[in-house]
Amino acid sequence: MILDPVTSAKITRYRPKSVPPVWAEVAPLVRSVVAAAVTAVPYDVERLLHVVGRLALWAEAAGIERSADAWLRNEVIDAFVLSRAGEIEASSVRTYRTWLLRVRDALAWSERGEAPPARMHAEVSPHQPYTAAELAGLRHWATHLPRQQKTDALALMGLGAGLGLMPKEVAASRGIDLRRPRQDGPLLHKGVERLVPLVARAAWDTILGELADRAGGGYLFRPRRTVEYSKNLIGSWSLLHRPPRDLPAVSVGRLRATWIVELMRAHIDHHLIAQAAGLASAASLARWQHLVPPVDEVTAARLLRGPEER
Repeated sequence: MILDPVTSAKITRYRPKSVPPVWAEVAPLVRSVVAAAVTAVPYDVERLLHVVGRLALWAEAAGIERSADAWLRNEVIDAFVLSRAGEIEASSVRTYRTWLLRVRDALAWSERGEAPPARMHAEVSPHQPYTAAELAGLRHWATHLPRQQKTDALALMGLGAGLGLMPKEVAASRGIDLRRPRQDGPLLHKGVERLVPLVARAAWDTILGELADRAGGGYLFRPRRTVEYSKNLIGSWSLLHRPPRDLPAVSVGRLRATWIVELMRAHIDHHLIAQAAGLASAASLARWQHLVPPVDEVTAARLLRGPEER
């Protein structure tokens, strides 16, 4: 299987936060498992690496045979996720189990030289997009916050809903990362790895450009911090800055989902969306397909007919 260069690099470079000595021994197999499954499952490669890596380290400590077959047995997966129950939320325990079972299914079909069977029901995304009214309401609320709170809120929303960034990418973004190839050109984010140019949506282009000019070499979001990223960096801000009761909380996951679904509703090629989102394949978009209305007859006819001959 040939992976795109960005996904391949992420797999090759991956290391757990706290690297135990045994990691060097299990890492090659972890990378092989993820590389074989990533294009067949609708999950980000970083998340797959994290979960499969944690399973591998746990299995090694438990004395389980070092093989994909042994790691991905039902009883081993169940024992692993139960061992995490006291450390993570119950919903995360279920998520880990689902991911690992999907990886096992993908590997089983791959070994037989067949593609995984199509699923009749796509999994619902853990992050539902905002409605147009919710997003407009949040943007209005953000523009009326005082000083730095306003800057943080607009940066968070612009980077999420305007560029589709993941939380770590939002946190790492600096003003100098946002550039225009020419004075009247589109705003590009040059600070993240993508296979295609990452262009800001028109609705967020101006405000992101202004924020970038002001930030310069500093962070766009919470510029006074001393660390690039921490687990509660964005979550703690959202807890402290709650919109009025008629509006939902600000969530990077929901902002990113809003960006993805907006592109899908515009009938942009799914492969292109996946590349712009930093996803391993267009299969990852299946979780949002139920939110995209079917094409009406007029639009379908126009798309199928194509441009006029000249």
